[in-house]
Amino acid sequence: CNVFLNQTTYAVDFQPISVVVADVNNDNKPDIVVANRNSNTVSVLLNAGSGTFNAQTTYTVGTQPYQVAVVDVNGDNKPDIIVTYSGSNTTGVLLNAGNGTFSAQIIYTAGTSPYSVAVVDVNGDNKPDIIVANYGSNNVGVLL
Repeated sequence: CNVFLNQTTYAVDFQPISVVVADVNNDNKPDIVVANRNSNTVSVLLNAGSGTFNAQTTYTVGTQPYQVAVVDVNGDNKPDIIVTYSGSNTTGVLLNAGNGTFSAQIIYTAGTSPYSVAVVDVNGDNKPDIIVANYGSNNVGVLL
């Protein structure tokens, strides 16, 4: 049976709704990436070691970010951030610029109210594809 210590909290923006833990700065320590729904931001908290994290770095993103994924989508061996925006019916990709920083997002059209996202190679071309569940339009979109 695991016994957990008291919770430590870290500030992020308004209404955090999804979280991914992944090493975004390639230092072999897991970092935290959070979608903040009503502040239209994504927070990145880099691991400072020993289970502690630096203060957030925020990135302004699309309207009502709902879910985040962290996957290298452009083949540069740096994990990128993929975000669904339920308020603007889009999906965004923030490319990793190195050292855990990210460039301005690239926006792709999605269906109505995209909520969840998965990133995997679905067509066998050895490149990751983005799959989005569009809650409001009752379908799934695939970006190859």
